[in-house]
Amino acid sequence: MKYNFDEIIPRRGTGSLKWDACPDPEVLPFWVADMDFRTAVPIRDALVSRAEHGIYGYATIPDAYYNAVTDWFAARHGWKIERDWIIPVSGVIPALSAAIGAYMPNGGKVLVQSPAYNHFFISIEQNGCEAVSAQLVRVGNTYRMDFDALEELASDPDITLMVLCNPQNPVGRVWSREELRRVGEICLRHGVTVVSDEIHCELTAPCRAYVPFATVGDDVARNSIICVSPTKPFNMAGVKIANIVIPDPTIRERVRRVVDRREIAGPGPFGIDALTAAYSRGGAEWIDELNVYIAGNYEFMREFVEKNLSDFPIMKLEGTYLVWMDCSALGMKSEDLEQALKSDAKIWLNAGTMYGPGGEGYMRWNIACTRANLEEGLRRFKAYADRKSGK
Repeated sequence: MKYNFDEIIPRRGTGSLKWDACPDPEVLPFWVADMDFRTAVPIRDALVSRAEHGIYGYATIPDAYYNAVTDWFAARHGWKIERDWIIPVSGVIPALSAAIGAYMPNGGKVLVQSPAYNHFFISIEQNGCEAVSAQLVRVGNTYRMDFDALEELASDPDITLMVLCNPQNPVGRVWSREELRRVGEICLRHGVTVVSDEIHCELTAPCRAYVPFATVGDDVARNSIICVSPTKPFNMAGVKIANIVIPDPTIRERVRRVVDRREIAGPGPFGIDALTAAYSRGGAEWIDELNVYIAGNYEFMREFVEKNLSDFPIMKLEGTYLVWMDCSALGMKSEDLEQALKSDAKIWLNAGTMYGPGGEGYMRWNIACTRANLEEGLRRFKAYADRKSGK
């Protein structure tokens, strides 16, 4: 491999949320979705070049930016995006919040499928709305959608918006074209617009392919708001940049007004240059190697769990770098377990309850780290589990 993802890069003391939020320097972090790998060289070169210029004023968005977005998604994912569909913004979370605000200015119900990314619930609540969940159904070591529950809830006339996660965080599913089409058809039948968070779209297992929600049918595309960004897959979340892609002009104008009112448009020069470099200057090679490494980390974890932690099954990882582990064997609430693991095992995982209904009894691991750190974290978890069970 060209890139060395085994390199341990010291991050403690650098202002890293992942590494510095916990005051105990012995704690290994496997919590927030932030990778421990340097981003692709073309992105670093672009940021250095911009920094060396020495002036960081307001920026216009050049043709190269839009061309990078449209060319990337067409070549890599078969999604032909028109330039005028794109609304550049500062991040996917502000984009999600703006979409909710555009549809639910006076509050109301928003449909989600839980367990789901915790900021869905935060954004829904901060917009004065209520999250209504069609829970995903666990089947063995994976999850499926409950289409009957989705249909029933979508038929509620008070629900006009659904937030979809594609690929899914935290359960690791990459939804198939057939699954996404069924979601789209249900929402079309009941007049529910879909906001799809697709920030993890580049992070898929070698055997899986991400399907953009807007590609499952023109009718579905006209009823969708898609949020994408290179920040998660290229490990540059601190560089604020994202795009809202909206094929329908009426929906697009509706969302654009809220984006302007909330002042989340107008990304800065670093975000513009980073995105352009990621999508047009060799970023694909880095992503491809990253996905192979993450798949290797998952396989290492799966084998370790099968051999040493059989009471703590993990879900199959089709996408993202976030592994969903069933910790119900310990008989502890997830929030209590999170704190106990930090204090006693010196590892930090995310409690499943932060991801809404269906999360109790689970913990989320971030395996976008060196294999050495992952192995050490698993050993610490095993030692803790052994102590709790009296082994």
